[in-house]
Amino acid sequence: MMRTHHPSKLWLLALSVTLVVSSGLVWAMGSRVPAVGTAAEDFRLVDLEGKQQSLSQYRGKVVLVNFWATWCKPCTTEMPAMQATYDKLREKGFVVLAVNELEDEAKVREHIKQHGHTFPVLMDRDNKVANQFGVFGLPVSVFIDEKGVVQEYIKGGLLTEQLILDTVSSVDVTEVLCEDSYHVATLDNDAERIFEGSLAFIDRLSKPATSAR
Repeated sequence: MMRTHHPSKLWLLALSVTLVVSSGLVWAMGSRVPAVGTAAEDFRLVDLEGKQQSLSQYRGKVVLVNFWATWCKPCTTEMPAMQATYDKLREKGFVVLAVNELEDEAKVREHIKQHGHTFPVLMDRDNKVANQFGVFGLPVSVFIDEKGVVQEYIKGGLLTEQLILDTVSSVDVTEVLCEDSYHVATLDNDAERIFEGSLAFIDRLSKPATSAR
């Protein structure tokens, strides 16, 4: 007896295959995730202004590398928080590098202009940097400290302004040599230096920036 296939079932099967293939294009990007505590591999990409930018040029600053696309709703939802934090902390050494994945430059430019984002947007046209950072789905956010070391790798979760501030504060660490203290019992000798450093750290995170866009 010949088996007949219901048209609706065939349509659903075709749709399922399409979704699987589409998901493969979206999710099968990366191959390896950089471990927290390891040095972030350098990269070079061209921004929307046509200028080449590298990760290493921001050594000495805390960098948020955010992988995104205009079609990714969570990506565009978290961008205002990235912009707000960038406005507050960029004069204090905080950098946002928004790495766009595989999209038309004109479309990306229009999106950035429409939403008033001012942080650098880099074009990852061949998906090389996404693979380099083990990107497997969007968005992905990587926090890198002043020494170029990966401190946080956030996959899929929405960034909020508070989350970014908390993460930046946790990686904003400055080593200070207490030259007059030879033991924990003699830290009083450097009490003034420790106190001033603590105040400076709090000031960097709490004072609003007075920069103009």
